[in-house]
Amino acid sequence: MNTILRASSLSLVGLVLLAPLALAESPKIAVTVYNSDLGLVRERRALTLERGESIYEYRDVAERIDPTSVHFRPVDGKGGLEVLEQNYEYDLVSSDKVFQKYLEHPVQVFFEKSGDMLSGVLLSHGRGGMVLRDAAGERLFVLLGDLRNVELLGEAKDFVTRPTLFWKLRSERAGEREVEVEYLTRGISWHAEYVALADEPNRFVDFAGWVSVENHSGAEYRDAKLKLVAGDIGRAAPEPRYDYALMEARAAKAAPMVEERALFEYHLYDVQRPTTIRKNEVKQISFVPNAKVAIAKEYLFDTRKNQEKVAVHFEFLNDAKSGLGIPLPAGIVRVFQDDGRGGSEFVGEDRVDHTPREEKVRLRVGYAFDIAAEKKILSEERRTERLRVRTVEIRLRNRKEEAIEVKVWEGIEGDWTIERETSPSRREDAHTAEWVLPVGKNEETVLTYTVRIQY
Repeated sequence: MNTILRASSLSLVGLVLLAPLALAESPKIAVTVYNSDLGLVRERRALTLERGESIYEYRDVAERIDPTSVHFRPVDGKGGLEVLEQNYEYDLVSSDKVFQKYLEHPVQVFFEKSGDMLSGVLLSHGRGGMVLRDAAGERLFVLLGDLRNVELLGEAKDFVTRPTLFWKLRSERAGEREVEVEYLTRGISWHAEYVALADEPNRFVDFAGWVSVENHSGAEYRDAKLKLVAGDIGRAAPEPRYDYALMEARAAKAAPMVEERALFEYHLYDVQRPTTIRKNEVKQISFVPNAKVAIAKEYLFDTRKNQEKVAVHFEFLNDAKSGLGIPLPAGIVRVFQDDGRGGSEFVGEDRVDHTPREEKVRLRVGYAFDIAAEKKILSEERRTERLRVRTVEIRLRNRKEEAIEVKVWEGIEGDWTIERETSPSRREDAHTAEWVLPVGKNEETVLTYTVRIQY
């Protein structure tokens, strides 16, 4: 059914329902974004008040607002103004929505081929057609197709074309007053990305970081003061409630574009200039400048994860001496390698967790092409119900044009003791034995050990 609305009686003026809030030309907006699909929006607007009780519209809030989190207060801190009731409404003005609001109202239907017109009262509308009743209530008309347009008559219904909070306010005096409103919304989050460019000998990396803010909250935040919170904030279930005094206490430090402050148990990154975050936009902001960081390159054969390949790791210390020394939020680090000819190539990436100052950052870049590894269980003897003795062989072959060292991690469950081994080991943790094995150029190194395991 080709249905077109003729809005002769449904004017745009008719969509403005209540006395709207008198908004300041440029609302002052601050947005705090958490890396858990959550944002705290705080803005100031001026509104013109009537004395006594009045209904006001507060428009252009986020579509995914949590209405239960709204906090309202006068900026001057004085009393005499309170919210008695609040409703959140967001009706898209679609044809279906319009027809729903005009049920039991008179309409005129114009037919495509004949050009005839039929008047009646709208009883239903849907994909299957529409049903009208004549004015006398004696006949029903079921219209299935061949419609050109439908004219809706009578007074326009209440439509909300943008996300809006409706307040019933009580004010002791009339006049203009500035208020601050804050609320939580879903649909906005941020994450960090890093780029590390390694030199040819793999001794240093040029390290830089960006933050990406993704806004799918259904609102635009113009010239906003932006803050980013890194950390695992507590969320109540099933219906979360939030402590605003707590949410204003987060922090961390960065470079010229971003300033770090540490409050409570989180890290807060203050973007130093206002920024506009548009709807459905991904905005990137530099927050770690290029820093030349000394790295250690490591080959690791972790048999718990892969029993055939040797991983390549970069490790560096997040300290001021290296040019960093700031709390690094979790994110993906993409590693590029200088090719020695004025260019660079992508060689791998890894995800890092939140990393405090003076802690190590460890990246698994990929797997070594020219190092072969294999693990074989030579024997396993079950001496008692809870005692086993196992002999294991690990072979490492180096096809590179240089000698290397390979760290080997073996996962061992239970209460274990290594009885014999061809190279000395150390206990990395309760369930991991570690060996560091030299492997010469184009040579093979074989490790054999026997472990006694008590369950």
